Amino acid sequence: MKKIGYTTGVFDLFHIGHLNVLKRARLECDYLIVGVTSDELSSTVKGKKPVIPFVERMEIVEAIKFVDEVVPQTNYDKREAWSNLKFDMMFVGDDWKGTEKWNAIETEFNALGVEIFYFPYTTHTSSTILRDVLTRI
Repeated sequence: MKKIGYTTGVFDLFHIGHLNVLKRARLECDYLIVGVTSDELSSTVKGKKPVIPFVERMEIVEAIKFVDEVVPQTNYDKREAWSNLKFDMMFVGDDWKGTEKWNAIETEFNALGVEIFYFPYTTHTSSTILRDVLTRI
């Protein structure tokens, strides 16, 4: 049976940390679906508009050989995403592991047979660090 994986991100100022997550996720599944966060959702939730426009970020992620399908992420409702995509596993940065929110998501998805994988967060490179460097130039 084909294992479908799912992960999401803003993927602004695409860097090695993004690539590593996508590469590692694809090693765990047969088909990888990636949700790219819309400009509106990023602005509302994170309080900052991405540097790279949404359509361009979608194109960048679509071009990555580890990615089989790209979908817009317009909300953070993981259950709704599962209802639409029927993935078997979800990949998340380990900075969320053990949080109240993700403990609840793990419990909910465990009942659905969906496995949650946590991958190490890339500390030496991040879009936030890149954004800060760019604003200093």
